[in-house]
Amino acid sequence: MDNNRVVITGLGVVSPNGIGLDNFLHAIKNGISGIRHQQLLADLKFSCQIAGLPEITPEITAQYLTPLQLRSFNSMGILYGVIAGMDAWKDAGLTINETDEPYWDYGMVFGAGTSGIDRFREAIYTIDKLEIRKLGSTVVAQTMNSGVSAYLSGKIGLGNRISTNSSACCTGTESLLMAYEQIKSGQASIILAGATSDSGPYIWGGFDGMKVCTYKNNETPTQGSRPMSATASGFVPGSGAGAFVVESLSHAKARGAKIYAEVLGGYANSGGQRGAGTMTAPNSVAVQKCISQALECAKVTADEIDVINGHLTATAMDATEIKNWTIALNRKGKNFPYINALKGMTGHCLTASGAIECVASVLQIKHDFLFPNVNCEDLNPEIAELIDTEKIPQSYKSQKINTLIKASFGFGDLNAAIVLKKYTD
Repeated sequence: MDNNRVVITGLGVVSPNGIGLDNFLHAIKNGISGIRHQQLLADLKFSCQIAGLPEITPEITAQYLTPLQLRSFNSMGILYGVIAGMDAWKDAGLTINETDEPYWDYGMVFGAGTSGIDRFREAIYTIDKLEIRKLGSTVVAQTMNSGVSAYLSGKIGLGNRISTNSSACCTGTESLLMAYEQIKSGQASIILAGATSDSGPYIWGGFDGMKVCTYKNNETPTQGSRPMSATASGFVPGSGAGAFVVESLSHAKARGAKIYAEVLGGYANSGGQRGAGTMTAPNSVAVQKCISQALECAKVTADEIDVINGHLTATAMDATEIKNWTIALNRKGKNFPYINALKGMTGHCLTASGAIECVASVLQIKHDFLFPNVNCEDLNPEIAELIDTEKIPQSYKSQKINTLIKASFGFGDLNAAIVLKKYTD
């Protein structure tokens, strides 16, 4: 069973610049931003008054949650995850289990950072007014961190391992890696993987207070998120969800499933907040080890990497990340792989960022293109010294992609990287 090949057979996405695969694919190909001015943030005196917020209408919501489930429902993170997860399941050609017997061989790992923060706030006010009997029966399900997995697994009828991982900005990439490991070890045939992030001022306020968000583009929202740019001034907060159906190749072929890409392996580690690593800054040695170990686990060499999908948050750490890539791969200048950053179009979607960016990575492999690095026309000179500017495409580029590596780096000095490949029989 250790020789199981692992593939991705379904995708779902809720992104600030597109809900659903078709809309998202169109947006990333054309460099369309989902970052907009948020009047609520302005009213609350936020320094950063722009954000990447998915536009979910009541009509969309009604397609995924029943009227009973929507009673007193106020958890956008769970909603994003349910939409992305159900879409991925449908995209894979799988059916909802309508029997009394769960799908014993199908499981889930779906990450989250916080859940139902607005619902939690409502509950606090209700308790403070001594009206505990008015809390309702869904407060716990909507506010527990594993709420998204509980809602999704129940809707589909999954009977294998159900888990919610939480590793800051690494969460989405880590969930895909955990699903790969579950399938590779033969413990399941299908794992629904992904991650979601709640939205709104109670999620984003802490980052604004830390002064890590940009304040310079409140009047020009689409120009606010500037990964690898000389004028990058902090990240733009965002939210959403990404999801994958991860499956053993033998199971996928037996049911005639379409295959987007193959997962070759990956690695996750921590810098231990030692050396230069802190709660908010990476230990570069650990980052380099994570990348090199991911390649080793995937059994590919650095020279085989065609494309990097970076973390690249539009902060001062972008140049450090690029330097770490050049060291880990021992490639620089014209020999450096192509690299792109999705956050120029979506902002930083926090715990969902890795999942949404992995969806974009898989789509690039499947359709042989590179999405543009938006707002990177004034490349950071420290980055320009390390890699050739042609490796940072400014517009859509048709490009044959065989092997791609995607990495995420998060608070707590955490790292995760995964290697994806074009599927061949």
